[in-house]
Amino acid sequence: MTDWTTSDIPDQTGRTAVITGANTGLGFETAKALAARGAHVVIAVRNTDKGQKAAAQMSGTVDVQELDLSSLASISAAADALKSRFDKIDLLINNAGVMTTPKGTTADGFELQFGTNHLGHFALTGRLLDRLLDVPGARVVTVSSNGHKMGGAIHWDDLQWERSYNRMGAYTQSKLANLLFTYELERRLAPRGKTVAVAAHPGTSPTELARNLPKPVQGAFGVVAPLFAHSPAMGALPTLRAATDPGVLGGQYYGPDGIAQQRGNPVVVASSAQSYDLDLQRRLWTVSEELTKVAFPV
Repeated sequence: MTDWTTSDIPDQTGRTAVITGANTGLGFETAKALAARGAHVVIAVRNTDKGQKAAAQMSGTVDVQELDLSSLASISAAADALKSRFDKIDLLINNAGVMTTPKGTTADGFELQFGTNHLGHFALTGRLLDRLLDVPGARVVTVSSNGHKMGGAIHWDDLQWERSYNRMGAYTQSKLANLLFTYELERRLAPRGKTVAVAAHPGTSPTELARNLPKPVQGAFGVVAPLFAHSPAMGALPTLRAATDPGVLGGQYYGPDGIAQQRGNPVVVASSAQSYDLDLQRRLWTVSEELTKVAFPV
């Protein structure tokens, strides 16, 4: 199906969906669509006031959980709170992220983009995974970016960009890491046969994620965006299809079907050759476990 829309989302009644960064942009559209189809949605956000305002704009059952992905302590506390409330989680959507930020570090000393976009979601997934294991139809959906193809290899010799920092390079490394993580997680989940790991990317969509781009770039983007970008509602469709389409297979990657995957309806797309490298996937997994001190039950 190449014209998949929110009308194709199956009934989600009885399902619990945890979505990071869902108070704005793509995450907001994802949460709104799932709640409208009957899911019990939990939007996990750093600013709970903004989260409550976002939840008030959605129909259905929507709760807010405080979560700062740049802090391992916050991730641990959020996971404990969610596990105390839910015996099972059907969907974990790793959506939140930062892009092209000035050089900075997380509370635990990781480079901000790698630490938030990859390590934060790695740790959260590891701490919540026992609530998804052996749940029929459960999925971990991680949102990457078409930009993962632009950054070259993982900077193993300077993983935290301490010697030389490049905003876009750090961002694209974090998005490549999202895919390496997804594919390795799927390989570990596959023998159990119930929970799957899937990835998605939104194409190009004007959201708050671009707020750290240089002002001239933001201005130029605003002028040309109508030519190649699509709305946040459209940008959320690959994530929604990855999360709900009954035909989804573990390890698939969803993105727009238009030119250069910039806009369009969600379909299965290919990621970079590098993202499928088994040695890279395993190496990143090992390093991520060491850095976060989170061990997965698979």
